[in-house]
Amino acid sequence: MNTLELNKHVVNRFNKEFLQDGDTSILQDIVSEEFVNHTIPAGFPSDVTGLIKFAEILHQGFPDLSITIHEQTAENDLVSSLKTIEGTHSGELMGKPATGKKVKITVIDMVRLKDGKYVDHWGQNNFMQAMQQL
Repeated sequence: MNTLELNKHVVNRFNKEFLQDGDTSILQDIVSEEFVNHTIPAGFPSDVTGLIKFAEILHQGFPDLSITIHEQTAENDLVSSLKTIEGTHSGELMGKPATGKKVKITVIDMVRLKDGKYVDHWGQNNFMQAMQQL
């Protein structure tokens, strides 16, 4: 597997095993101690603990959370992904009781990797607009 394929593989593992399935144990293998999330929501730490906190909140609100990666591009040490996060609002989310509504969050991510690990993350999403529909 060349470096570009390896980087895409790491990003896919992050999305499926960590974000979708909630397996925090893989973070040791795929996230650097130097990691910085440049676009984490206000109030969250920009390191790996912020990732865990955000994922816990998502899973609490959307226990059936699923992630689909539609497009992915790798160049040099960067991987960009267009994905959707979908789930049913069947748990409390940021103080809002469950509504039973389906939610679809569109995300564009860019991740910089070094030695097969996440070092930097930037992203754009419609999370707040999706939450307003609940």
